[in-house]
Amino acid sequence: MAFLRPAGDPAREATLETRALYLRPPQMRDWRAWAELRALSREFLAPWEPIWPSDALTRSAFRRRIRRQQRDGQDDVGYAFFLFRKEDDALLGGMTLGNVQRGAAQSCSVGYWIGRPHARRGHMSEALGGLLGHCFGPLGLHRVEAACMPNNVASQKLLEKTGFTCEGEARAYLKIAGAWRDHLLYATISPRDRR
Repeated sequence: MAFLRPAGDPAREATLETRALYLRPPQMRDWRAWAELRALSREFLAPWEPIWPSDALTRSAFRRRIRRQQRDGQDDVGYAFFLFRKEDDALLGGMTLGNVQRGAAQSCSVGYWIGRPHARRGHMSEALGGLLGHCFGPLGLHRVEAACMPNNVASQKLLEKTGFTCEGEARAYLKIAGAWRDHLLYATISPRDRR
């Protein structure tokens, strides 16, 4: 994993590189590729996400999303990344680090999505591995948490493959596809802090 450090705060504005991918914060110029990939993948993603608002794929909604994500990054409470394939700069999906806690916790939650055409090809495990390096490196976090529904076997395998351990189950944890759903709770700890 290489960390490309721009001017300003490198931990907050970094572009991350893995073997075949790069991850960078979303930009307005990404709107069309993002909207097309999300539209193409809507049925694929719908069972695992909150219900999309009617304007979900509009340019103005994307602009609001980018502004919120930029504020979150400036406030050190969340970070968003898009995943791109190096060979052709194709947008593959997205990842977010949310609920960043400092002080005694030094933790965050990770969320992710991948477009239907790019699923089951190892891209997300490569990207998540790279993002964990960023969490435990420049961001200085101790713990990263994730949640997935018990019927999302692909997500469970991804988390376990990248070093997460299931720590339990939370009832009616998140409202997904219009209903409160139980979730399995996963976490991984920085290698420097493991006993």
